[in-house]
Amino acid sequence: MRGGLDVLRAAGAELARPYYISILAEAHGKAGRPAQGIALIEKAVECMNRTGQRLYEAELQRIKGEILIADCGMRNAESGRENPQSEIRNLQSEAEDCFRHAIDCARRQSAKSWELRAALSLSRLWRGQGKRDDARTLLAEVYGWFTEGFDTRDLKDAKRLLDELA
Repeated sequence: MRGGLDVLRAAGAELARPYYISILAEAHGKAGRPAQGIALIEKAVECMNRTGQRLYEAELQRIKGEILIADCGMRNAESGRENPQSEIRNLQSEAEDCFRHAIDCARRQSAKSWELRAALSLSRLWRGQGKRDDARTLLAEVYGWFTEGFDTRDLKDAKRLLDELA
């Protein structure tokens, strides 16, 4: 993946780089390397700022939030850490900020698919924090906008979560 990113850069394909960087960042997050994932997201944001192309901004923020949540899980599993609950609360708060930023950005761009993904992420976080009513309200609002595409993964996931939160 890094080689492909180098080829894109050498070819001058800067506009697509944030998308491809985010895929690599997400892979690092899932592989238990959150610091590398966050660093890549920051690189993608720098590229986005340099080009002025903000099409992928909401998804970058959502992925950053997901990486932070994955980091919470790893820290929670580690034993012997001093004050792990405080660290986890801080990471969850930062992730929530990322998800809210993603939702706001998607709304400004009228990007309902990105908004749905960010709402799903925030609703899952809130479900884990016991904020089930808030999670359901947010997700139902976004889900209700869709009139087709209910066989897509994101809408199926949203429907499952809504049913669970009912």
